[in-house]
Amino acid sequence: MKNNRRQLLTTGMACLTGIATAKWQASAAAESIPRLGRPNSKINGVQIGVISYSFRSLPDQSAEAVLRYCRELGISAVELMGDPAEAFAGIAVQFDNERYRKVNARSQPGQPPLTPTEQQEHDEVMAARADYKRQLAALRTKASMRPFEQLRQLYHDAGVSIYAFKPATFEPDNTDAEIDYGMRAAQALGADHVTVEMPTDLSQVSRLAAAAMSHGLRVAYHAHLQATPTLWDAALAQSPANAINFDIGHFVAAGELDPIAFIRQKHGRIASMHLKDRQTRSHGQQNLSWGHGDTPLAAALQLMRDRQYRFPAAIEFEYDVPAGSDAIIEVGKCLDYCRAALGNKHA
Repeated sequence: MKNNRRQLLTTGMACLTGIATAKWQASAAAESIPRLGRPNSKINGVQIGVISYSFRSLPDQSAEAVLRYCRELGISAVELMGDPAEAFAGIAVQFDNERYRKVNARSQPGQPPLTPTEQQEHDEVMAARADYKRQLAALRTKASMRPFEQLRQLYHDAGVSIYAFKPATFEPDNTDAEIDYGMRAAQALGADHVTVEMPTDLSQVSRLAAAAMSHGLRVAYHAHLQATPTLWDAALAQSPANAINFDIGHFVAAGELDPIAFIRQKHGRIASMHLKDRQTRSHGQQNLSWGHGDTPLAAALQLMRDRQYRFPAAIEFEYDVPAGSDAIIEVGKCLDYCRAALGNKHA
């Protein structure tokens, strides 16, 4: 399977490799499309996609590489994270995020007091981060949407739709201009909703909903272990622009919760779903290869098929890569699981 998929890449997508994103010409991509065949991961009426985060362990994280991975796997829909799209558009500022995460973790409540040397490093890193965010905000504010439109066309010509966009522009410390930029970029990419982590403050929910509504989009809120059956209720009541990005694996891991009942009840407000197999809290909450955890993935997919729910379900590969494998192979296994659960009929 690995060799066959690699062969598809080299024979069908060779023209995409090594092309600088800032100078990408959509016509160059279009020339390669007729030789490739079109991917189709809509199975018995259920659109299976992938979130680009699933490929984070692979060396190439560019938007072109994400497209190659989708084409190699035969996946026809993607939730695109912000970094590859912004890099394609030339919106990038150098910053050591790994150092920031380590320094920030040492200063969290419950950690030992910082030494004078650690405090100095902390202050330097935080000042550098503030400057980084100012520079990034300035680039975003004056960014052209043309590169995002070109990226949409590139994906479209290859048979892959970008149905959701998740840029890092929707946090409370982002400016209104950055939020507007994120919505405009989503529109240019062809997405019908953006995704973001569930805010703790309803005023931020209101802020995002207003911006989304002004652009004809929805904001779909994602939850981790804070998920409950009522977590989204206040946001949903606040605006029709607010929706759910339902992570079925996190929902199961959050407690002894019934995701099937939740999907039945909230399906009209679910914009998209993430698929992963996690254990319940009592079993350890681990991410496992599909079919080995406590998440009723097959039942959820079959419910979507039988009730004709039309929101897409994205593979989110989060369990450890087994020895001798890689993210492409493992996402392929997840897709095969979906095919088996849904009956393997493309529609």
